[in-house]
Amino acid sequence: MFEDRIDPSWRDALAPVLASERTASLARFLDAEAAEGTPVFPPEADRFRALELTPLPTVRAVILGQDPYHGAGQAHGLSFSVLPGVRVPPSLRNIYRELESDLGVKPARHGFLESWARQGVLLLNTVLSVAEGRAGSHRNKGWEEVTDTVVRAVAARPDPVAFLLWGAPAGAKAALVADAAPDGRHLVLTAVHPSPLSASRGWFGSRPFSQANDFLAANGRGRIDWALPAEPVQRHGG
Repeated sequence: MFEDRIDPSWRDALAPVLASERTASLARFLDAEAAEGTPVFPPEADRFRALELTPLPTVRAVILGQDPYHGAGQAHGLSFSVLPGVRVPPSLRNIYRELESDLGVKPARHGFLESWARQGVLLLNTVLSVAEGRAGSHRNKGWEEVTDTVVRAVAARPDPVAFLLWGAPAGAKAALVADAAPDGRHLVLTAVHPSPLSASRGWFGSRPFSQANDFLAANGRGRIDWALPAEPVQRHGG
């Protein structure tokens, strides 16, 4: 499952779940999808991209979504992000709209969010793969146990982190943060998913970016530069 691509800082926390029977069952399911010729996104090599780009000790914020984009050529292992040259999806357009309202950051002309990941923003989904054209098709297959472990690992660290949980599946993981850090040292912001199907029900006006930056600055962790480069810069490796 290409877990060897993740940054070494994640390996101790993830080793038990990656060696579990539940994850073995997930691997068999994904192999069966491939054997049937079902297109699955993102490509296998990109499924742990978030953990490759953002080492555990560097995490300052977590943006948690639902499952990857299910259109060909979109998902590449970072929640809400698309590769250079791919049209900005509607959910990300709504993220940009709220970012401009919140911080005055003009929308980027691309949807490549790697610069956020390299600043310590863990761009994670609750489920890390999806079948083409079938949103939610890989839920309850084993990915949730993996991403639960990731969230717990971040929350267990002493450094304050801003958790931005968007959509009901992401919001359900707030309990994991509370369990791992009962002292309340982290900021947990839940909101509806920025999809056009739900954004009008409370996404707009939620101000997650300024709240995260104010919290991080107050805790000595520095503000995130949410403005993306004018031109996407794709770098290989961690």
